[in-house]
Amino acid sequence: MENNEVLLTPEGLRKLEQELEHLKTVKRREVAERIKVAREFGDISENSEYEEAKNEQAFIEGRIATLEKMLRHARVVADDEVDPRQVNIGSTVTLRDSETGEVVSYMIVGSSEADPRQSRISYQSPVGKAVMGRVVGSVVEVRLPSGLARYEIVGVTR
Repeated sequence: MENNEVLLTPEGLRKLEQELEHLKTVKRREVAERIKVAREFGDISENSEYEEAKNEQAFIEGRIATLEKMLRHARVVADDEVDPRQVNIGSTVTLRDSETGEVVSYMIVGSSEADPRQSRISYQSPVGKAVMGRVVGSVVEVRLPSGLARYEIVGVTR
């Protein structure tokens, strides 16, 4: 894998493309209008509305540049290029904690799609790295901030 390659699920690619489109077509216009209105207030050196709008504009333009770079280097990991029995991007992996018996499931996604609150973890996270390419029955050890954890892979689905 190239260093700058951004691996994504098809859903992740769609979300990034939608965010980019929204920023370019909606947010840019909104902030440009806010800047125009704020300029009409007069002296921009002491105009907090103008400063706030310019800061938002800089943030939006930075995010657009980031998204465009990510999309230029994006590669969607398609179902037909991976073994469905192995954990890969787009897989949902079910793990059993060897110590507590607790069972958790995560979808393995690209780093830009990760959202642990939604049980979506990056393939570059400690748990993601440990399970990538593994199959049901494998036991993995993961160094976490709380110490070493051992998990058994009890399920893999696509």
